[in-house]
Amino acid sequence: MAAKITVLIADDHTLVREGIAAFLKLTDDIEVVAEASDGLEAIEKAKKCNPDVVLMDIAMPRLGGLEATIELKKVKPDIKILVLTQYDDKEYISRFLKAGVAGYLLKRAVGSELVSAIRAVSRGETYLFSSIAAEVVAGYLGKDKKEAMKDPYEKLTDREKQVLKLIAEGYTHKEIADMLNISAKTVIAHQTNISEKLDIHTRAGLIKFAIHSGIIKIDS
Repeated sequence: MAAKITVLIADDHTLVREGIAAFLKLTDDIEVVAEASDGLEAIEKAKKCNPDVVLMDIAMPRLGGLEATIELKKVKPDIKILVLTQYDDKEYISRFLKAGVAGYLLKRAVGSELVSAIRAVSRGETYLFSSIAAEVVAGYLGKDKKEAMKDPYEKLTDREKQVLKLIAEGYTHKEIADMLNISAKTVIAHQTNISEKLDIHTRAGLIKFAIHSGIIKIDS
């Protein structure tokens, strides 16, 4: 009998995680081996459990899905990350594809599509939700390269992107330092670099930039 596809579910809503896990239990070839409620936990559990596929939400506390994806692809380049989100913003799709995700699926998809997506990415294929596939291919494969190069967010290093997200969510330098296992002085240095690269020199300004750029979401 072939080995099951192992899956880690990263989503900050317990009911969502439990619902996905319960649904996937109905399949013969997929096994949920871990759950995570934020990006930091997802990284930690992925290192420990080494799943074949990570189902990654975007808007999570502490490290979000994008920041966690960037970090995971560094430490586990072969891991398959399937974004599962309610957001179909162009900015998100482009940034996740650049970060190396294997697929992008919207939460309004039917359960059978989720199963198909998990199977596809585990085989090394790319899986995109049908309603955004054409737009993604057109934009990502070449039409908007100049526009992408102008994105100020792309001036930041991976660590600076993590720090920016946490600053925008209101965490203190000490809290960020504890989460990222770095010193508070290093966090301050990263913030200084971020401010210089973006030419934004107040915390309020950085928060505005993060909201405008889709780095954090303000849900109505």
